[in-house]
Amino acid sequence: GSETFLGCSSLINITIPYNVARIGHSTFEDCTSLVAVYCKPTTPPSGGTDIFSNNASGRKIYVPRNSLDAYKSDYDWGKYANAIIGYDF
Repeated sequence: GSETFLGCSSLINITIPYNVARIGHSTFEDCTSLVAVYCKPTTPPSGGTDIFSNNASGRKIYVPRNSLDAYKSDYDWGKYANAIIGYDF
């Protein structure tokens, strides 16, 4: 749901399972220690505003290598394009 982990400063990394289709707005916002997100769905989950706003400096989002372009061009994920990296799960 929305704001699920909002402000969780102890969250360092998260793995989003293959079957996730939606991530609510501000779910990981202000998780200031979050440095790595492993997002396994091949189709970018729909989301909302500020999914990953104000995370740790240098935070990376790892997505399936074959879906890299889909994530970087997605409306919800595109604002994090510089942090999105293709990965072999």
